[in-house]
Amino acid sequence: MYKNKKIGLVIRAHNEENFISGVVTALPVFIDRVYLVNDASTDRTLEIINNFSKQDGRIKVVNHNIRRGAGYAAISGQKQALAENNDIIVMLDGDGQMDTTLLPAFLDPLCSGEADYVKGNRFSCKEHLRGMSGWRIFGNRILTILNRISSGYWKLSDPQNGYAAVTRSTLQKLDLDIMNKGFAYENDMLVKLNVIGAKVVEIAHPAIYKGQLSKIRYSQFIFQTSGLLLIDFFWRIRKKYL
Repeated sequence: MYKNKKIGLVIRAHNEENFISGVVTALPVFIDRVYLVNDASTDRTLEIINNFSKQDGRIKVVNHNIRRGAGYAAISGQKQALAENNDIIVMLDGDGQMDTTLLPAFLDPLCSGEADYVKGNRFSCKEHLRGMSGWRIFGNRILTILNRISSGYWKLSDPQNGYAAVTRSTLQKLDLDIMNKGFAYENDMLVKLNVIGAKVVEIAHPAIYKGQLSKIRYSQFIFQTSGLLLIDFFWRIRKKYL
């Protein structure tokens, strides 16, 4: 429990055998339930998280035999967290790039009612971008502009950031089945949140790079996500104003 709130944590992982142990062992004691989502890893990721589930009763393994995508993995975990009545659901990736000591900063705005959804922002200062390739920075800058237009959240940055937390009541208002199932899940989420009038707060944090390789092909991803955001823009306008 954290400030009388039951906290569920979703960790999605695909081929993260080198990093997943560090993520799990660094989780704070106030996390009530952990949903480790293995998205059809071909390395030892599933073996490692199964071992953790035997040692820690908080951990539940959600396994995909076929790779479904980053968005689908997030949704699988979130549905489990909703079914078990967690008050706040946190999202982490299993690649070790997200500092779990910052979790209170993500949870406090939700506990106080200041926010319905809290997301990370690595673009608040140059120091937080150390280790990020120029191509990834460029891609994120482009997607930030497009996402602001599409979502209506004009002050938000770093829409690709998967470090996030949301209240149960907010997540229940969303139709998770229509969310993007791939790497554009976070982009799509912001559009859907705007339509329901969710208050979104950003937390500045650095990315932690220890040799992780991005699974996103940015040249293709930017083009595909731009199309999605265009569709999302008209969808949001129709839902909110027409």
